[in-house]
Amino acid sequence: MPSPTTLASFNALVASLARSGRSAQALCTFCDMLGRGFTPDHFTLPPVIRSCAITGSAALASSSHALSVKIGAHGNLFVGSALVLCYASLSNLPDARRLFDGMRHRDSVLWTSMLSAYAQGGKPEEALRFFGRMVVAEVQLDAVVMVSLLLACGQLGWRRHGRSVHACCIRMFLGMPLSLGNALVDMYVKCGELAFAEQVFSMMPRRDVISWSTLIVGHGLSGRSDVALRLFDEMGIEGVEQNSVTFLGALSACAHSGMVDKAYAIFEQMKQQGIKPELKHYSCMADALGRAGRVIEAVNLIEEMPCKPDEAMLGGVLAACRVHGEMDAAERISKRLMGMSPAKSGYYMSLANIYSDAGRYGDAERIRGFMKEVKVDKLPGYSSVELDISISESQFV
Repeated sequence: MPSPTTLASFNALVASLARSGRSAQALCTFCDMLGRGFTPDHFTLPPVIRSCAITGSAALASSSHALSVKIGAHGNLFVGSALVLCYASLSNLPDARRLFDGMRHRDSVLWTSMLSAYAQGGKPEEALRFFGRMVVAEVQLDAVVMVSLLLACGQLGWRRHGRSVHACCIRMFLGMPLSLGNALVDMYVKCGELAFAEQVFSMMPRRDVISWSTLIVGHGLSGRSDVALRLFDEMGIEGVEQNSVTFLGALSACAHSGMVDKAYAIFEQMKQQGIKPELKHYSCMADALGRAGRVIEAVNLIEEMPCKPDEAMLGGVLAACRVHGEMDAAERISKRLMGMSPAKSGYYMSLANIYSDAGRYGDAERIRGFMKEVKVDKLPGYSSVELDISISESQFV
């Protein structure tokens, strides 16, 4: 391909590469453009900034931001929107919000993007407060806004507000867009309302792998293993291809019901379909083995798997060791956990309790004494409850 010779041709090439998913090539072309002495404009920067976000390069994003300020393009709506989205995708929400607040002109896309950034960035309270500002600003609400609100409600477990958003969706949309249906199912699952989740699922005109997987995971984590596995089989019958999340839900269902042989069969089916097991899948297998009393098999699985175990996986096996009285395995797992998090009191207390259960009170006291010696305190427990927030239900409806 001949090299572009004008700014317009460079802009077209950079935008084309960015749209086609070749973000790294788009950035290389942009660097080539700068090296040839061309000064970018507000048409050049949006695809470049989007490419920075896709490649995860915070340094290039900051450089592009500085360049936009230098050439006076940062006030352009499209450049500013791209920067807000870029910082949000890089989990830099404070800078994204500062850019948003500093923009003179904001369209509905920019408002929605900032709301989505809060919801997808694990900041549900900020998302709902920001939505209150959107209502005051009379921003047009669309399906993307509703999806972000449902995500925030699900993260917080706020069923009442989630139902209000659902009612608003029924009034606003004649049909149920697939993304919105999936968001509703996910919200009800996270709030523990599986009956409502099933109702929404059954009324969706079209369902994809996300729809099925969300419901399967929800039933599996709620202990309704028979329903989760039935849905898993129905999904295959309907010709919907399972993904790693689907298999995670099925394995979780097996773990909660102690169906080790079924878990092994699903694990093998997963590999046969070309899906590489991840740590979370191995964790489910170890959990299934531990719950069924096959603790030694679980420990062997941890030692033989290709990835390193995390604290959650080891902690689950340690709990199984206590239930089934596997002292040697408990000591091995505890040492690994204490090495990973020496300041976490729960692992010391678990081993001390295991010693106490086995009648080894001297060893239990030795562990508690060691905790005092290294100044590891037992952390207090806490719970969360749903309270009214500053956003009233009338703002949803």
